[in-house]
Amino acid sequence: MAGRRSGALATMDEGHMKKLTLRDIDIENKRVLMRVDFNVPFSGKGEIADDTRIRAALPSIRYVLGKGGALILISHLGRPEGKVEKKYSLACCATRLSEILGKPVGFAPDCVGKEVEERVHQMKAGEVLLLENLRFHPGEENPEKEKGFTESLAKLGDVYVNDAFGTAHRAHASTALIASFFPGKAAAGFLMEKEVAELGKLLEHPKRPFYAIIGGAKVSTKAGVMQNLLSRVDGLFIGGAMAYTFLKGRGMPIGDSLFEEKESAVAANILKEASIKKIPCRLPVDLVIADAFDRDAKKQTISVKEGVPQGWQGMGIGPKTVEEWVKELDKAATIFWNGPLSVFEMPRFAEGTFAIARHLAELKANVVVGGGDSLAAIEQLGLGKKFTHLSTGGGASLEFLEFGHLPGIDALSNK
Repeated sequence: MAGRRSGALATMDEGHMKKLTLRDIDIENKRVLMRVDFNVPFSGKGEIADDTRIRAALPSIRYVLGKGGALILISHLGRPEGKVEKKYSLACCATRLSEILGKPVGFAPDCVGKEVEERVHQMKAGEVLLLENLRFHPGEENPEKEKGFTESLAKLGDVYVNDAFGTAHRAHASTALIASFFPGKAAAGFLMEKEVAELGKLLEHPKRPFYAIIGGAKVSTKAGVMQNLLSRVDGLFIGGAMAYTFLKGRGMPIGDSLFEEKESAVAANILKEASIKKIPCRLPVDLVIADAFDRDAKKQTISVKEGVPQGWQGMGIGPKTVEEWVKELDKAATIFWNGPLSVFEMPRFAEGTFAIARHLAELKANVVVGGGDSLAAIEQLGLGKKFTHLSTGGGASLEFLEFGHLPGIDALSNK
């Protein structure tokens, strides 16, 4: 897996991979086509539940408007599979952005076509237009299914800016292919630049000791990054549902806990490699378990040595694990955390994740959190401002740490 995309680090300011940034391109009186990540979560009532991703793009948006550019924003939302689905319309994002900016934000009912082109050509400097969901077209995710889609999109701008780090690991029309239509004019936005700088530090010169905490559901989605981190970190902490595949490999009964049989050899290999490299690899020493995956289930705390009884399943790390891990984490100068360590969505089982989050928030170490559910837990606790960097891309941050570069960054113009 680790060999899937080898190559030099696509950092913004190191080596031969220098990439243009927003500051490097002339945008006055230009149409700036900017890829943003407005893939926001919705409440049951169909309202935006969290506008963090919209706010993350504000520095680039405000910069373009301040420099006299006309701004055309493009994004995806959800997985409509190349068909128009009203529930995935970006119209509400235009409304929210307008409220935040305090100025009108236009909205186009499609992202390509005559009507959109006419609208774009009528734009004046300082105006903003958000186009409809890119994924309403099959050509966004599968360019071969809609010939000419990428080119139609590219026609709309004089320059291209990618500020959607959360989708930079996808080689889609709007994230990678489109850049070839803007030779010398495809730049990274400020969010993209910041993400690459912060995550790049973890790969290049992290302050030591450097520890990684990896949680979440599946070994299969994190194996590559764990293997890559073994050559960089001074200690690895493995929690969340993925821990049971590791624990079972060590002979512990895991009851009805999540187990990925196909990944058991991979898990064993990670532990073996850690041992050869003398990298401490910490698994839970106790667990909070439940007799059903339910917020009102019976619960108890057991030591790992006892094992999980049949009919019960692991719901997260226990208090002894938190206590032991915290003592070690106190020594760290740099920490990367990705993935929850317990089922934090259920209040009675949230404590493992929340206890570690609260502790990390108080450390003097550089703490970088790799998007996704870990971010949701931190936001729930209101601790966002206490971390060095909260990545806007879960999958993208993991792939960047695994491979050192991403298609959406590689495609941008070199300085």
